[in-house]
Amino acid sequence: MKALVLCAGKGTRLRPLTDSIPKPLVPVANRPILFYILDQIKNIGITEIGIVVSPENKKQIEDKIGDGRNWEANIKYIVQTEPKGLAHGLIVSENFLNDSPFLLFLGDNLIKGNLLGVVNRFRVNN
Repeated sequence: MKALVLCAGKGTRLRPLTDSIPKPLVPVANRPILFYILDQIKNIGITEIGIVVSPENKKQIEDKIGDGRNWEANIKYIVQTEPKGLAHGLIVSENFLNDSPFLLFLGDNLIKGNLLGVVNRFRVNN
């Protein structure tokens, strides 16, 4: 199983805060939102992670996250060149996903609780 995190949005509704920082890097309790997402993915045991970024935010996100070593994961950055929505983010990730089952996260959403139970139910039923 792989994880895909969509982070290519422009964050226009949080302006002016997102004029200088991508929304997934906005800090909550002194940590970027994306760190919490990567922590959850690590706790589930997924080590192959694709992060969909835009050409405008790729460098900032890549500089902050790196290669995934801090989460004991391999991270691949996938560039979504045009803002065509969530489904388009999946389309540009097709080569990374390669028909594998995957867990999809929105890079600006905090999810309370542990998702391991949900993932385990999926694994048992598929």
